[in-house]
Amino acid sequence: MSIQVILAQALLGLNVGVFYAMLSLGLAVIFGLLNIINFAHGAMYMLGAFIALIGYSLLEQWFGISLQIGFWASLLVAPVIVGILGVLIERLMLKRLYELDHIYGLLLTFGITLILQGLFANYFNVSGTPYPGQPEALSGVVNLGFMYFPTYRLFAIVFSLVVCFATWWAIEHTKLGSRLRAGVENPDLTQAFGLNVPLMVTLTFAFGAGLAGLAGVLAAPIYSVSPLMGADLIIVVFAVVVIGGMGSIMGAILSGLALGLVEGLTKVFYPPAASTVIFFLMVLVLLFRPAGLFGKEK
Repeated sequence: MSIQVILAQALLGLNVGVFYAMLSLGLAVIFGLLNIINFAHGAMYMLGAFIALIGYSLLEQWFGISLQIGFWASLLVAPVIVGILGVLIERLMLKRLYELDHIYGLLLTFGITLILQGLFANYFNVSGTPYPGQPEALSGVVNLGFMYFPTYRLFAIVFSLVVCFATWWAIEHTKLGSRLRAGVENPDLTQAFGLNVPLMVTLTFAFGAGLAGLAGVLAAPIYSVSPLMGADLIIVVFAVVVIGGMGSIMGAILSGLALGLVEGLTKVFYPPAASTVIFFLMVLVLLFRPAGLFGKEK
């Protein structure tokens, strides 16, 4: 087997890994800072992709609005809309469950997922709709020496890495991030210092949802936009978060990237195991390090 084939498959695996990283990052932010298991995260990813699709090609057909929202604008518009939905979910629903067991939040967000999937399945093809709005500047391929790689996929890798590590830096090394962590560790004391902890909680949930929406926009030109695209991915993303460590921001990023590479290389050496290798690794991690590779042991 040639080294070119291995490198090419590794790069394709990294392309998948950046989506694992962005989605698991949003989950880790929400769980690590708010202690909420958000099963609706995959639906937020799906919603971001559909906002890009509708904004580009269906606004005039559906609403009579002579406006086309292109890909670059969707990178801003979709996360904001999904984030606003996150605010409504947190304020109107999840807020009532904070004192209860985690399972109630999980069941609520699972119900939200089914509602959103059913809503979009009524209007869109479950097998997927191609997104026609890929920018002309990102069309074509780039010669990397060992392969020709699509320009857009290379952009998606670089852009996702920038977003992931910028988020980690903001949470770990800025005053806002320190206030968020303080609000999680001791909300009563933080509130006594004049910080609005409920608002911080709401905005954090909205930010995590917005990250999922942003990932959906990035995925739209690569994968068919489908009501089930989030459901197909969320179980894998939960496994990534468990492997990295529930609530570990850096763990989510590094595990997502690494497991994308592992999945890509598995397709080269033993293709039948490609769809299950992540779950096999999750079982091993849970057996020997239950807190995850980057999580803190209690």
